[in-house]
Amino acid sequence: MERVQEVASSCNQDLPPEFIRPENEQPRFTTVPGRRLEVPVVDFGAPEGNNNLVKLVYDASSQWGLFQIVNHGIPNDVIENLQRVGRQFFDLAIEEKEGYAKDPSSKSIEGYGTKLNTIKGTQEIKGWVDHLFNKIWPPSAVDYRFWPRNPPDYREAVEEYAKHLHEVVNKLLRYLSLGLGLAADELKAAVGGAELVYNMKINYYPPCPHPELALGVPAHSDLSAFTILVPNEVQGLQVFRDEHWYDVGYIPNALIIHIGDQIEEPHSFCWKKSICFNANLQILSNGKYKAVVHRSIVNKEKTRMSWPVFMEPPPDLEVGPHPKLVSEDNPPKYKTKKFGDYAYCKLNKIPQ
Repeated sequence: MERVQEVASSCNQDLPPEFIRPENEQPRFTTVPGRRLEVPVVDFGAPEGNNNLVKLVYDASSQWGLFQIVNHGIPNDVIENLQRVGRQFFDLAIEEKEGYAKDPSSKSIEGYGTKLNTIKGTQEIKGWVDHLFNKIWPPSAVDYRFWPRNPPDYREAVEEYAKHLHEVVNKLLRYLSLGLGLAADELKAAVGGAELVYNMKINYYPPCPHPELALGVPAHSDLSAFTILVPNEVQGLQVFRDEHWYDVGYIPNALIIHIGDQIEEPHSFCWKKSICFNANLQILSNGKYKAVVHRSIVNKEKTRMSWPVFMEPPPDLEVGPHPKLVSEDNPPKYKTKKFGDYAYCKLNKIPQ
């Protein structure tokens, strides 16, 4: 399979037709011009017992499904090293990167690739992006076969980031749980406890000759419980709000949080009745938290990269509305099913 990075280096000023989105998806027609959304900001530097933090996280998760965390405690040099080794991997020769290509016979999405779906023969418009998936926690989920050995310090940089990410994840789960009226540790237990999987994806969006016609990643919600994202300096994240697409303004060194399907309800957002989504922290909260619908645009002159880490329940864990959030007056809005089955169906657009 030809990689987008290869296409970008050889297509000159012409965008291959398989990357051209329908007009109702093209950024030139669908983006609100000249306006960046200022999404909620949560300061994790406040004292741990601050009830206002719980309210801020609850409000952002229930009204936006998206917010930024500042003073998160992850040192800048740790994030810079994570970004450096990711850039260095994508700077390698294509032949060397292909040594980490995902296994086409496996349902797993781990490794280097271009497409997410695993069912052969499916035809769809291509996204202008290549990626590398690595599960980085817990140790039982890690498969080092797909971790680059070049740059030599890739593993060290990624594991250092994962180590610092633990406190952010635990603090965020406590606030999300308390916001729902649950005990501080109940939501973490519901998404897998110590077995919660940190699934990191490095997105690489090379310069595109006609970014107004293409998308990096089309409109979607994340199938994770939530996602913690680090972008580079190139704008590219857009969210769907009030029936329009908006650019999201970045705060330097902040972490961007997306509420995902497993905490939110599976919702029936449809873009022009052609793209439908289900949602996960939305599921566990029985609809109180809202998974954010978002997409990635691309740039004509610059390479955009991002490092989302998807916080996913273990594949065999059954996920559904939390029992304490269900009653006769508030019946379950979503089915309970194994996360692995849910993820496979969503990635391959199988009704569920």
